[in-house]
Amino acid sequence: MNTKNVGRLRIAWSFSDGQMYGHEGAPLVVGDTMYLVTPYPNIAYALDLSKPGAPIKWVFQPNPDPRAIGKACCDKVLRGWAYADGKLIYNLLDDNTVAVDVNTGKEVWRVKLDDVTKGPTMTMAAFVVGNKVFVGSSGGELGTNGWFQALDVKDGHTVWKAFTNGPDDGALIGPDFKPFYSWMKGTDLGVSTWPGEMWKQGASAPWGWVSYDPDLNQIYYGTSNPGPRTPSQRPGLNLWSSAVFARDANSGAAKWAYQFTPHDEWDYDGVNENVLIEIPWKGARRKVMVHFNRNGFAYTIDRATGEVLVANPFGHQNWAKTIDLVTGMPVVNDAAHPIVEKKVTNICPPDIGVKNWNPSAFSPRTGLLYAGVFNSCMDLNNHIVQYIPSSPYDGMEMQRHPGPGGNWGDFIAWDPVQGKRVWSVKENLYVWSGAVVTGSDLVFYGTMDGWFRAVDARSGKVLWSQKLGSGITAAPMTFIGPDKRQYVAVYAGIGGGAGVLRREKGFMPGGNTLYVFSVDGNGIGNGTTQLNQAGAPAPVSMPPAAAHN
Repeated sequence: MNTKNVGRLRIAWSFSDGQMYGHEGAPLVVGDTMYLVTPYPNIAYALDLSKPGAPIKWVFQPNPDPRAIGKACCDKVLRGWAYADGKLIYNLLDDNTVAVDVNTGKEVWRVKLDDVTKGPTMTMAAFVVGNKVFVGSSGGELGTNGWFQALDVKDGHTVWKAFTNGPDDGALIGPDFKPFYSWMKGTDLGVSTWPGEMWKQGASAPWGWVSYDPDLNQIYYGTSNPGPRTPSQRPGLNLWSSAVFARDANSGAAKWAYQFTPHDEWDYDGVNENVLIEIPWKGARRKVMVHFNRNGFAYTIDRATGEVLVANPFGHQNWAKTIDLVTGMPVVNDAAHPIVEKKVTNICPPDIGVKNWNPSAFSPRTGLLYAGVFNSCMDLNNHIVQYIPSSPYDGMEMQRHPGPGGNWGDFIAWDPVQGKRVWSVKENLYVWSGAVVTGSDLVFYGTMDGWFRAVDARSGKVLWSQKLGSGITAAPMTFIGPDKRQYVAVYAGIGGGAGVLRREKGFMPGGNTLYVFSVDGNGIGNGTTQLNQAGAPAPVSMPPAAAHN
């Protein structure tokens, strides 16, 4: 696929999994097999790419605890799955992590990591480095204390575990912890920056993405908003909420941290992806991480030290005047502070941010990052709330409206050195899908109103669009099939936090279909092996709602 032939993309084949919750993950291709996992009830499928029509090789049904449904904050989603040592490894909504034999589709191990009846769930994509798989909790709106841990790929036992808030020993903060900024230096800041024992219900769940630097042997992940979302109830910095941690991958020991939004008053979180790249910086190459925060600032950070090099707005925001690069602190606009039982109008961005969890993409060819972003604001009214175990611990009431120009979103190219947009594509609705960029300078993304697009990575020109059956809140991916042909695949199944917006004008209904495209629609999708004829594959037991197209 390239900028010349992308206009000839056609659907090669599709697969409907029958689940109508939000689809936020991307297919995983290993060898001649594609692996898919649905949102709750987290059914796994293996599809055989070596045969026409990509027939099902096996189906695994983990049957998670249905009580998890009532504890999920923002739909019953799953954002990804991992492959390691002949196993498909992923999280279940009910706080279990499971490993499945990729040859047989049988369960190898399952470990229970928390008690879903108390509020935490698991929605993040498992992330594998060597013989460890990294997972973290969700549940920031139910008064939990977030945790992150490393499991052994072989049998799932816990290698190390770090809580977000609380004493240093529980957070694995020790003598190697060297944050760049002085206000994050001290003992037991995960306790002292909270009133009383509120850190125990302080949320800060690491439900987003994990990155790994093999040279430093460090992993990076972010933490969620503090709880409750009514800030007047929790005076202080509320460390280590809305922050990013760098940890030693082997021991879990914290190396540094940086809090994007101290005393987060707007639910901006810090869980978005940390893209590890090298950039030219003051005459030398600098290893950095780029982070598009929900608060509307894009950060370029030295990934060895935690020093913020660039922090500029990548979309419309008015809650902060700037990020002070000397102190690392935001300079907050006084008019943006919430007031209990009083409506404060036109705070930008709203709680969902200028960009949410949807992952960006980086091209070493252009030096640019590509991301779907939001253009919206909110009118905010906060309420005092009481902590009741396993119940919503929120207090935030808002009404969202479009930002300047009237459109809800854009797709942008971002220069991480200059800290500015290079180009943008205006979209009617939020762009809540992930992005993928190819070595032939194509960028793929999807829209909430069901358009799957390819744009030129250098100019932003839209080269191709295809209307799909639902809004797109998943990340596209591309792969080379056993037939040496290139494919691009994406789920259309609106949901998650975006799903609550479906009642608004222009938003698509739910869906559950994976669409796979190739040039002229040729390749795996052709053939008649799904017909009941001699030599056809044997029938595979499927859940009642699933259908293979």
